[in-house]
Amino acid sequence: MSDLLGIGASGVRAYQSALTTVSENIANAATPGYAKRTADLREVAAPVGVTAGGRVQTGQGVTVAGVTRSADALRAADVRTSSADLARSETGIAWLDRIETALTGNQLGDRLTGFFNAAKSVAADPSATVPRTALLEQASAVAGSFTATGKALDGLDANLDATAGSAVTTLNSLGAALAKVNDGLGRAQPGSNGAAQLADQRDAILDQISAISDVSVSTDGIGRATVKLGNAGGPDFVTGNTSGEVTFTRGSDGTVAFALQTPAGVATVTPGGGALAGVIDGAARIADARVTLETIATAFTNGVNAVQAGGRDLDGNPGATLFTTGTSPTDLTLTLTDPRGIAAAAVGGGPRDNSNLKNLDTLRTSGAFEAKTTALISGNAATLNGRKQIADAQSAIRDNAVAARDAVSGVNLDSEAVDLLRFQQAYSAASRVIQVARDTLQSILDIR
Repeated sequence: MSDLLGIGASGVRAYQSALTTVSENIANAATPGYAKRTADLREVAAPVGVTAGGRVQTGQGVTVAGVTRSADALRAADVRTSSADLARSETGIAWLDRIETALTGNQLGDRLTGFFNAAKSVAADPSATVPRTALLEQASAVAGSFTATGKALDGLDANLDATAGSAVTTLNSLGAALAKVNDGLGRAQPGSNGAAQLADQRDAILDQISAISDVSVSTDGIGRATVKLGNAGGPDFVTGNTSGEVTFTRGSDGTVAFALQTPAGVATVTPGGGALAGVIDGAARIADARVTLETIATAFTNGVNAVQAGGRDLDGNPGATLFTTGTSPTDLTLTLTDPRGIAAAAVGGGPRDNSNLKNLDTLRTSGAFEAKTTALISGNAATLNGRKQIADAQSAIRDNAVAARDAVSGVNLDSEAVDLLRFQQAYSAASRVIQVARDTLQSILDIR
């Protein structure tokens, strides 16, 4: 009877644990990052040998060997990779969109067109004051547009620095948190519910890290993660219960670089995905846009000033400088304020002469300032549109990767309901075994 009681008691304990596990799954069916768990039930085997003391030995009940966490490392890696790719594209799209706003917000192309058209109006009536005044107003508008566009790009640099700093701070915090989880996994009992909870936290942190930078992850036998940043050949970011510190620097050419400080030294980090890669792309795009804009501004300023210097104003004096450049090529100021100072006439020409303005028209054609400005804006827009299409495809890839992962680790309420009923019946049956054993033992004791 003692064997029967022990077997029944073991069943009650085991199925109570199984019911608790199923209940935990049901309760966390909608919890992000929760992986389904299964109670691992095993038979309590009899002592070695099929017989002992002339009696046939039977099993001695059931026990819970541990809690198995449903997870697929390869599918989880696919989610991290696709998330990093998507995060890079989405970050790049955000910066391309901001660049477009900076380039178009001050209507530089329209201001250039207005300036050259106003010069034609002066050529139609060189001695009139009104067209000359309108030309100076258009020149002031062009200078202001160049300056404002340059400052808008400078503002993007400041925003990008803030974004990069925030991303690096978050990444370092996640690395420190993952190191603590690794330490907890080293202390937790393998197969315990605590170990499963820590593994959930580990995977959630890895997902967040992969949105900032692409990673290569490996785990040891107890689930502790080693994380390399950038790619498979990148430096170790988290190893055991220690993590490195990521920093970023801005180059003189406007580009951004990242480095990893560890006890072993400083290593360069080259993100191929995640927000950090998007920041690198954004910084390069901003730098390229600035170089192109400054080239256009320099050619325009020098060209217009050269035409002005080569002619004579309404009073017959040599043309004065029209624009002055400040700290950067796009920092333009209108120097000439007197409409009579516009050098419409050639050397030796009179008040009605407009031949010098033909040089301004030639400059417009040869410099192609309006076309280059349009090309700068349209090139950025084309890149932005291409990135959006890529992001749409990457979003679908990530959704498929998440669905494949969740098919393994997600909670299926239908199957959990079946398990709940099955373990409930088993629990009731094990309780009935105990009752039968007690009744049988009592019947024996009642024999006189």
